[in-house]
Amino acid sequence: MHAYRSHTCADLTAANVGETVRLSGWVNRVRDHGGILFIDLRDHYGITQVLCDPDSAAFADVEKVRSEWCIRIDGEVKARDPELVNAKLPTGEVEVFVRAIEVLGASKELPLMVFGDQEYPEETRLKYRYLDLRREAMQDNMKLRSDVVASMRRRMWDSGFREYQTPIITASSPEGARDFLVPSRLHPGRFYALPQAPQQFKQLIMVSGYDKYFQIAPCFRDEDPRADRSPTDFYQLDLEMSFVEQQDVFDTIQPVITGIFEEFGGGRKVDQTWEQISYRDAALWYGSDKPDLRNPIKMQVVSEHFAGSGFAIFAKLLEQEGTEVRAIPAPTGGSRKFCDRMNAFAQKEGLPGMGYIFWREKTADAVAQELGISVKEAQAKLKSGEVEGGMEAAGPLAKNIGPERTEAIRQQLGLGLGDAAFFLGGKPKAFEGVAGKARTVIGDELGLTDTNRFAFAWIVDFPIYEQDEETGKIDFEHNPFSMPQGGMEALQGDPLNVLGYQYDLACNGYELVSGAIRNHRPEIMFKAFELAGYGKDEVEKRFGGMVNAFQYGAPPHGGCAAGIDRIVMLLANASNIREVIMFPMNQRAEDLMMSAPSEPQNEQLRELRLRVLPPES
Repeated sequence: MHAYRSHTCADLTAANVGETVRLSGWVNRVRDHGGILFIDLRDHYGITQVLCDPDSAAFADVEKVRSEWCIRIDGEVKARDPELVNAKLPTGEVEVFVRAIEVLGASKELPLMVFGDQEYPEETRLKYRYLDLRREAMQDNMKLRSDVVASMRRRMWDSGFREYQTPIITASSPEGARDFLVPSRLHPGRFYALPQAPQQFKQLIMVSGYDKYFQIAPCFRDEDPRADRSPTDFYQLDLEMSFVEQQDVFDTIQPVITGIFEEFGGGRKVDQTWEQISYRDAALWYGSDKPDLRNPIKMQVVSEHFAGSGFAIFAKLLEQEGTEVRAIPAPTGGSRKFCDRMNAFAQKEGLPGMGYIFWREKTADAVAQELGISVKEAQAKLKSGEVEGGMEAAGPLAKNIGPERTEAIRQQLGLGLGDAAFFLGGKPKAFEGVAGKARTVIGDELGLTDTNRFAFAWIVDFPIYEQDEETGKIDFEHNPFSMPQGGMEALQGDPLNVLGYQYDLACNGYELVSGAIRNHRPEIMFKAFELAGYGKDEVEKRFGGMVNAFQYGAPPHGGCAAGIDRIVMLLANASNIREVIMFPMNQRAEDLMMSAPSEPQNEQLRELRLRVLPPES
């Protein structure tokens, strides 16, 4: 018999009754039932119930074991009584009577329990990650991640791609985040960098004539952590193709992503048609360039209804250049209680408040005022049906702008009785973020968001440039390596009107994919950087390898990268990306288990000719 096991803890069935078997695993839990000891023995594959009674020679040793001891047992497979069968377990028809036991690894008292679903502070979970990873939910998450990556690889190979590896140690390249620098021992005072992405290398692969490339690529960025982003490293499905247009990239990656979500999405609906929404429309309608389309709410501009109105705050605001008022429709949100709650939300977000209008059944007061009769008479007429109640607009804004304007707003937004609308005004960039959050809260609280769905949309037509309002300086707003729509001719006009062939894929409020058709023409690249204040010499210094390569017959090319961690997070229905990364950093970019970052030894610093400066006070 094998030294450790003849079967896994998921293998045994009624067909094995009567066999002598050997199992190894961890003690999931121990139960003492009147002198008979029951152990749920767990390995990576499942759980088998083993038991030992006082007649067994191993009983004294079995009595000593505790939770999470790693043990090996020999025993006889027996059928459970019919009323004791556990239908929830594949091994639930049988149990193993222990005849011999060996402790392979005893465990100290546990800092966190593996069995059950107790909640522990994240710091504890990350410090003892090897224990946290034993928990069933974490085992499922890591198996899911592994299966997703394997499926991605199969789908890419089936699509005619080959996988090529790119360097991990390379030159520093500004790509939107801080580099992790690596000092060179052989070249004192000079540094390598960990790649933020394989961006330049995959483009050089296209110049080298390899037509289609993909890689499950590690990427390294020194970023501030957040729930959907690791502060140090992450993995992406990276791909690039030659002789393609934007739609070709979409047509290539869509079946891969759709297939992954259908395969691992647990039966949730997966959108088959993916909208293409311009960056500007996404900001207007959803307040975000990664909109959650499960929420049907679309914001609209309603400035015309407030210009010159009795609501002085918005009326005066609209006299300033570049300002507008936007409405967030809230179907079924037409109660003062809900409106007050959303107003409080806006105040928590740092705004003075959020104006609102809601539509309700017309009150007797309103009928009395309309007909010039007493409230009592109005009540009688409404009760008898002599007068139809109808609908009225309520709320502070409605009183200030009057019935004609409120009716025009209602019709524009397509709202009715029992509905509401919320309003924000100013320069769009100043309030779009809050508006987007408010839209999300409204959709969730009113039950409008379809939580059983993966909703995808391509966000396209990103502006390449933006202007600093204070200095007037033009700089890149998005990827500087995107091919400008219209090429060199577009760059001869107003830079703020130049759009790039750049695109993101949004799903359920997260950015899953980002990519572009690349600017492969050196003269267009130099002009694009010149508009942002970067001279030719600086471009050649920063991106010399790629610029030089483009002068030797570069093909048109483009591609994208899909964030694997974020995809698995959605599939696992997790709210934090650290739940699907095996050994993540904490929120302060610390590895509590390995004590990183750590102080270097003096010998290491001397060898690298480095000196550590004391922290600034």
